[in-house]
Amino acid sequence: MNQNEKRMILTSVQKPGRYAGGEYGQTIKDKSAVKARFAFCFPDSYEIGMSNLGVRLLYHCLNLHDDIWCERVYDPWVDMQDAMKAHDLPLCAVESGDPLTDFDFVGFTLQYEMGYTNVLNMLDLARIPLRAADRAEDDPLVIGGGPCAYNPEPLCDFFDLFNIGEGEEMLPEIVRLYISMKDAGTYSRAAFLHEAARTIPGVYVPSLYDVTYNDDGTIRAYTPVYDDIPEKVTKRIVKDLDHAQFPELVVMPYIETVQDRITVEVARGCIRGCRFCQAGMTYRPVREKTPDVINCQARRIFDNTGYEELTLSSLSISDYTGIGTLTDKLLAWTDPNMINLSLPSLRADSFTRELMDKVSSIRASSITFAPEAGSQRLRDVINKNLYEEDLMRAVNVAYEAGKTSIKLYFMQGHPTETDEDLAEIPELAHRVVSEFYKNPDRPKGRQPAVTISVSPFIPKPFTPFQWEAQDSLEEMLRKQDYILTCVRDRKVKYNHHDAKTCRIEAVLARGDRRLSAVLEEACRRGFRFDAWSEFFDYDKWMAVFDAVGIDPGFYANRAFGLDEVLPWDIIDCGVTKAFLKRERDKAYAGATTPNCREQCAGCGASRLGGERSCCPKKQ
Repeated sequence: MNQNEKRMILTSVQKPGRYAGGEYGQTIKDKSAVKARFAFCFPDSYEIGMSNLGVRLLYHCLNLHDDIWCERVYDPWVDMQDAMKAHDLPLCAVESGDPLTDFDFVGFTLQYEMGYTNVLNMLDLARIPLRAADRAEDDPLVIGGGPCAYNPEPLCDFFDLFNIGEGEEMLPEIVRLYISMKDAGTYSRAAFLHEAARTIPGVYVPSLYDVTYNDDGTIRAYTPVYDDIPEKVTKRIVKDLDHAQFPELVVMPYIETVQDRITVEVARGCIRGCRFCQAGMTYRPVREKTPDVINCQARRIFDNTGYEELTLSSLSISDYTGIGTLTDKLLAWTDPNMINLSLPSLRADSFTRELMDKVSSIRASSITFAPEAGSQRLRDVINKNLYEEDLMRAVNVAYEAGKTSIKLYFMQGHPTETDEDLAEIPELAHRVVSEFYKNPDRPKGRQPAVTISVSPFIPKPFTPFQWEAQDSLEEMLRKQDYILTCVRDRKVKYNHHDAKTCRIEAVLARGDRRLSAVLEEACRRGFRFDAWSEFFDYDKWMAVFDAVGIDPGFYANRAFGLDEVLPWDIIDCGVTKAFLKRERDKAYAGATTPNCREQCAGCGASRLGGERSCCPKKQ
């Protein structure tokens, strides 16, 4: 495509800055001087992908190698896709403008199950054969990673290999193996995949494992095709975050993105152990950066970018052991430079006036907490370890600081849930409203506003609730309507997530390799951007399931057997199945488990190592 054609296309689409390239901070290399090219794909729009910290990290780690060039690729918006098809143009990388077929690796970060159709759509736009078995020797190797790679099975037929766990060290190792085999003249597609599976911990090559099934449709066994590859693939972790690579010069977009700000990771993992939460289990063991390292990284990014907001990234920022020291260090230079300090993921039981004062400069007038369940009984079932008095103390801190808007996140459909538990969701919100009027230090002349957002429960792999059935669609819709009938105060606003989307997400989250046929047919029918409500069509999804003869209820609405071979049993995420079963038993008994700093629950993740482990015995 010549420059005139490119200019004509860019002027015909919305937000041409998504595709123009040339951003400050991007990496450009001499193609003749590199030995491997890596196209890093984010299967969603530019605005979302540019805000992803994981993409920034891995882009940086790969480009540290002089002979590796990593470039970025985002799913073009629908108007650009139509223009590409009209002009017979393939999907290209942002930096060089080269088609993806020119690359050695095409990598996808798998952040969300509803993005799977975008993965196949991008492969189709790139003119890369969808199925790994159909690719020739000179086709790119397609690699996947990210949170959804902990159950890669629904996508297995489309990927040559997956990196399981944290990729900062593993991904460069994979590319370096490719380069070394090319240099030695020993490379072939099959030989590389076998060698990667054999020698690099965390690499999962689906084609090297046979899957057999029982007559009832459940999985019988996973069998490696070679004796020298692992029976289970154990995730990789970065043991010492202080010494992990971190990009201090980030790519600056020309258009507004979802998060135009400095984002610095402070910790990985979570000490809490909520029984529905996949991230809280798969990111174990807990590892923290020290305050000095975080402060230095944040300041250098500010010096390089001039962003006006700083976000500290963690699953539970208030559980960071050095939060007071860190915020003091950050405020010493963010306040004079008028940078807003954002502390997301605050827990109500550790929310203090001191923290409130430190984040008071944030523009947003609302404070968000996540009780997850309305009744104490159900909060004990899910191991939230949060009490109503904790929440009320936190909202009073917010009210006294001048806040009037409170957002509360809940889930519906937890195991053992009753309508009485559901009714407690709006009742708890009503009590938060009442607390405003009881507080003598509340903002005068203003009214409180409490928003409750309720999402249907989705059983996720590697959680104590991985065996549970999701409510039927009809039951999810009934519960949503029931909660609405219990709202009796106009100061309480009720929102809920789309139940139909949540059902498809559950199917894909707990699916096996047979779902490849579903995704391939969805791609053939033009599915894309299913994470966006304006494109998602439940009836079309049901038509696809019917066309390929697969019952979605088998994955979403069936309770898996405790001794059943699960689709993700090929992966070892660190947390043992025995621990997850113990936690499930405690859930049904209504018993809680203390957080990891109070008492080690023996989840198994500490065997992976890591500095400043969450286990008390390792402190």
